[in-house]
Amino acid sequence: MACAGCGTGADGKPAGCKSNGGCSSGGCNRLNVFDWLSNIPLTDSLAPFDIIEVSFNNGSRKDFFRNSTKQLFEKGEMVAVEGVSGFDVGMVNLTGELVKLQMKKRRVEDTPEVKKLLRRASTEDMNRMSDNKKRETEALIKARAIARSIGLEMKLAEVEIQADGRKATFFYTADDRVDFRELIKIYASEFRVKVEMRQIGARQEAGKVGGIGSCGRELCCSTWLTDFKSVNTTAARYQNLSINQAKLSGQCGRLKCCLNYELDTYLDALKDFPDDCDMIETAGGNATLQKRDIFKNLMWYSYDNSNKQYPLTITRVKEIRQLNRQGVKPEELKAVEVVTSKPNKDVDLGFADVVGQISLRSLEKASQKRKQKTKEKHKEHHQKDKPKGGGNQQQPGQSGGAPQGQQQARPQKEQRPQGDRPPRQEQKPRGDQKPREQRGDQKPRGERSGEPRGEQKPREPREQRPPRNENQPRGDQKPREPREGGPRPQGGEQNPREPREGGPKPPQQGGGGGQRNQNRNRPPRKPDNKQPDNKQ
Repeated sequence: MACAGCGTGADGKPAGCKSNGGCSSGGCNRLNVFDWLSNIPLTDSLAPFDIIEVSFNNGSRKDFFRNSTKQLFEKGEMVAVEGVSGFDVGMVNLTGELVKLQMKKRRVEDTPEVKKLLRRASTEDMNRMSDNKKRETEALIKARAIARSIGLEMKLAEVEIQADGRKATFFYTADDRVDFRELIKIYASEFRVKVEMRQIGARQEAGKVGGIGSCGRELCCSTWLTDFKSVNTTAARYQNLSINQAKLSGQCGRLKCCLNYELDTYLDALKDFPDDCDMIETAGGNATLQKRDIFKNLMWYSYDNSNKQYPLTITRVKEIRQLNRQGVKPEELKAVEVVTSKPNKDVDLGFADVVGQISLRSLEKASQKRKQKTKEKHKEHHQKDKPKGGGNQQQPGQSGGAPQGQQQARPQKEQRPQGDRPPRQEQKPRGDQKPREQRGDQKPRGERSGEPRGEQKPREPREQRPPRNENQPRGDQKPREPREGGPRPQGGEQNPREPREGGPKPPQQGGGGGQRNQNRNRPPRKPDNKQPDNKQ
């Protein structure tokens, strides 16, 4: 468990081990012990226990020291303790009466040979320890290279240098015995320290490295587990686990320690199952035991020539075994039907399943109304832009016309024939043809167009425009071909024109939008009764 004071302190920093920002032991659960007796006061006749527990190297190593200074130390304080030919710096891990229980658990006796606690660590001690700790990574790399050059079958896991820099402990793993007498001499001359070689197992190595297990939690060996018991595949068989080496192995490469956690519970449950029923005889053949289900108290059997499994109760298995001892083979196994438990439909679960009962028509109607409003807005906006090409309203004194939006319903304008053409006849608008609306962007045509069109901008006076030669082509128009020789080269037949003096211009058939656009830029012609001369 984590320490009780991991909440935020008064200054906004985390409390707990008072490392101000993160647990200095490498994690709140890294071989940590909660002192649940720390807040219980002692009687006046009892003095506090004078031995404290100190952890080193981020909690990976712990030892006991006698407090000869008679000072009170709290958990998380850095202290200087007696070391090998010098001193070492560690963190107070446990004080008080719980230290007695820890010493009893680790079989450490309270003797005068227990090392002493010297003082609280000073700033100089902390700086010296920090400098020596920085050398550990470089020393580990050099030590591995030296061991490889000698040809020793060993793996160095960690190097721990004492705070004063006078001793170095090399932790290694090896499958066989290693003769490192020559290696120690090389290390002593290379690092200039007293060398200690300590062999550890694969599980201790995984605890020093740390990591996350398959369960998603931090490794047990790096948090609270200190005593490692042997684990074998029998524990997996008792728990009906498949013998898969990849799934049953931990990060250390050995079987997971957690296989032993529930082993006792399974062993207690298996006491009710018969032991000598691995094979039973029936009239259909011999049936072999496949597995035991301790939760449903069933035993699963299968025949040698079939892969189908038959679940039997413990009572039925004992009956068949008793018959086999009498030399009787039963006709059938009388397997039990295993039914998957389903929740009762009549039970009121406190909620109703209304999936498919809620109508979405209201939402659909709102969506349709929204779309209709959008279409109407676009239509209104389009109609507002129409008066530039032609309005829908007629003004008095102006000739009516159909709006541009209805020009598609009009018959197309007949093309004028090329060459000579017959004289025009005045045409009247058809009955089914609506009068065209006035175009607001056109200028009056003067005498040629008759009456001015609605909402048209007046053109410049004739006096301000230069006279035009009648034989000169107008604007972007091509010169006309002679009319008497044949049809005009513009295609389509058209009735002959009437004199342009006087009355209004007769309405034309079809949507002659292109011709009207050309007439906009054409200057007005002077009225005359003469026939246009043939252009050469």
